Parts: sequence; C-alpha cells; structure tokens
Amino acid sequence: MQIHNLKPLHKNKKAKNIGRGGKKGTYSGKGQKGQKARAGRKIKPQIKEAFLRLPKWRGAKNTSVSRHKIEIRLDELSKIIPESTKITPEILKQYHFIPSLKTQFKIIASKKPINKKYVISSAIKVSKGAASEIEQAGGKIE
Repeated sequence: MQIHNLKPLHKNKKAKNIGRGGKKGTYSGKGQKGQKARAGRKIKPQIKEAFLRLPKWRGAKNTSVSRHKIEIRLDELSKIIPESTKITPEILKQYHFIPSLKTQFKIIASKKPINKKYVISSAIKVSKGAASEIEQAGGKIE
C-alpha cells in the first residue's frame, strides 16, 4: 500500500457560508445592527483613543541635533577663522560652525594641509590626524 492508494473513511464536510441569508436567520449570527454587524468593520483600540485625549507636550526637545556629531574639517576652519586665534566652542558658534554650545562636535583632518597656527581649547575634541596637522603647522592643543 502506498500513499496515493489511501482513501478517507469519511467525506469532507463542507464549511457553512455565514452571513448570506438562508437558514441561519435574518441576522446570520451577527446580532442586530451596530458596528459589529457591518462588513469590513474597524474597531479602534482603546489605548489609541486614550493617547488622543492626552494634551500635547509643549517644549519637547529635539534630540536629533545632539545625537549626531558635527564634524568640522580643518580646511573649513582655515578659510574663515584668522591665524593665531584660540579656537573655543564660543568662537565656533560665533562663526556658525555649530548651532549651539550643547552640540557635540569634533575637529577632523582634511585632505589639504593647513598653514595657519591655531591654539585649540581642551574643551574641543580633536581627531589624531587633525592634531598632527595642527602641530605640523606650528599650532598647539591645550
């Protein structure tokens, strides 16, 4: 005996079509009228309605600015900031390199070597490549 020779003992019972009138009654098991009696009904979750009733928060902080670090290249600094300037976060904000003093930023090396002497504050993060470029130009990092 093989699997293609097997036959079922009982005939398959056909599933009832509900909601099409006939012997199931006038409401076809759906009750009377209302949202649940309709086809394609959409019942909103109660938690969503609770959220919609809450007042909106005022003054929410935009965390996307502080989450991403701003990278400032040395050649951009040398184009705008004059030589022998002590570079601090306040100077960078003054020259519009950073939007606020709370912003995370880092000075990185550039492809072009710089020839201006800068004194970088210890409050500023500097990459290793940028630090070596600054020292080669005659500047220093405090």
